[in-house]
Amino acid sequence: MGYVPIGFAYGVLAAQAGLSPWEAGAMSLLVYAGASQFIAVGMLAADAGLAAVAATTFLVNLRHLLMSAALSPYFHRVRRPLLAVLSFFVTDESFAVSSTVFAERGRGDAGWFAGLAVTAYGSWLAASVAGALAGGAVDIPAAFGLDFALTGMFIGLLAGVLKDRPAVAAALTAGVVAVVSAPVLGRWSVMAAALIAAAAGVVMSRWTRKSS
Repeated sequence: MGYVPIGFAYGVLAAQAGLSPWEAGAMSLLVYAGASQFIAVGMLAADAGLAAVAATTFLVNLRHLLMSAALSPYFHRVRRPLLAVLSFFVTDESFAVSSTVFAERGRGDAGWFAGLAVTAYGSWLAASVAGALAGGAVDIPAAFGLDFALTGMFIGLLAGVLKDRPAVAAALTAGVVAVVSAPVLGRWSVMAAALIAAAAGVVMSRWTRKSS
């Protein structure tokens, strides 16, 4: 259900950017990446070229490589054709939920992940179209906090995984690196922050085990 307000907010902003309901829905159907979709509609609203939108979306979505790599040990018995299908449904939200659940269980479950993925995908798609249909009735999205919806969701996801020192170290490192490197690296700062934060989390995890 958490996807519904976020998807609706995306749909409204997509409509404000000039996309029709079917175009907004098609983006959710084929791209299925909330952060990239919010960025894309913002760039389209600013009359950015399609090449710039595609390049930015590609760079932002590179983080999915890291998320998929982190989940891969839980799916080592899954056949590659099915694995390719499941990989499409890896999002920030499904990654945060499934990685936490799998870590607690000590094993992965392709069926459980598929259920989570299909439910989230359907909710996102339906909410996107609904938001696009209602977009014409919302003159100023910011007045309803719709422009903050994605940021709020990420804050909620972050709060849910800050359970130990390695996680806190990784989160703080990611924030600092992203802010400091953004003026120099631009869009690549997202990947730089993710890689350095992952390393910081590993170092902190090893240090914690040695000191305990």
